[in-house]
Amino acid sequence: MAVAETPAPETGVVRGVAEHIGKRPPTYPPYPRAKPSMRSGDRLAALTPDILLDGITVGRLTALGVSVRGDSHRWHGHCRQDSMAIARIGPPEAEMLVLAVADGVSSAGRSHVASQDLVHQAVSNLDAEAESFHRGLRERDEPQLNGLANKVIGQAVGELRPKWRAQAGDRYEDRDHASTLHVLLVPVQETVRERLLLSVGDGGLRVCRGGTWKRGDHESEPTPLLDPRTAALPGSYDTVETRLLSSSPADVLMLATDGVTGPLRQESEFADRLAGHWGRGEIPAPSDFLWQAQLRAKSYDDDRTVVCLWERRPGDAD
Repeated sequence: MAVAETPAPETGVVRGVAEHIGKRPPTYPPYPRAKPSMRSGDRLAALTPDILLDGITVGRLTALGVSVRGDSHRWHGHCRQDSMAIARIGPPEAEMLVLAVADGVSSAGRSHVASQDLVHQAVSNLDAEAESFHRGLRERDEPQLNGLANKVIGQAVGELRPKWRAQAGDRYEDRDHASTLHVLLVPVQETVRERLLLSVGDGGLRVCRGGTWKRGDHESEPTPLLDPRTAALPGSYDTVETRLLSSSPADVLMLATDGVTGPLRQESEFADRLAGHWGRGEIPAPSDFLWQAQLRAKSYDDDRTVVCLWERRPGDAD
């Protein structure tokens, strides 16, 4: 699996303009508009970037991730409520990649704080238990992995609540910090084929296999596009869903918030276009990945966060 070279743009095509499916583009313009002011009283909202792009290559594994402020948030001048992280955890003999995405619930006033804090705290706590998780993956010990996952997420919530209370004072409520969270643990060692998914809320894992997206989590079907009852942290810290799965080097694993999984589930053209970009055996350049991830569709204007993982096979060019 080689890194793709960026083709020369066709005459008249501006690469920076996001593609769209359907006959007409969404009503919102495809570029950033207003952001919260530093004088708004919410420093984090004012400093949260419109777009976050990251990536890493370790051994044969390559991950690329992007978190983009949704069209409606751009139009109304709200900050991005999604967050993500791509990190290496554990000692050399038990090293893993951790991919994490979080979607702050739109109706929660401090969900942008919660999504960023939960991603960072979860990664930190996973690192502290990395050897145990790695051992559980090697041994395919699902009960142990499930117990560890609930412990780590419960600890993260327990550590963050005092911080959030100190920030909010007497006004603190859990529901103001509501956020989903999905984490994928992937051992760096090629001999360990098991991966672990930790999930709370909508969004989740998809696997591109043979040009088709397949479900990689426990999400039920169908799920309403705008379901206000979705599970979310901090309240659902004791109901973390875990799934042990195996993947082959031919699979592309995609962890995403519902800004991506929603249209992927509902719009076949959207799913086919992303499968064509990411499931054809080539790893895009980061700038191309960003452009591809901004594929637009009418009625889907939420923040979108997506992290893809590719594995080069023996004999693939670097």
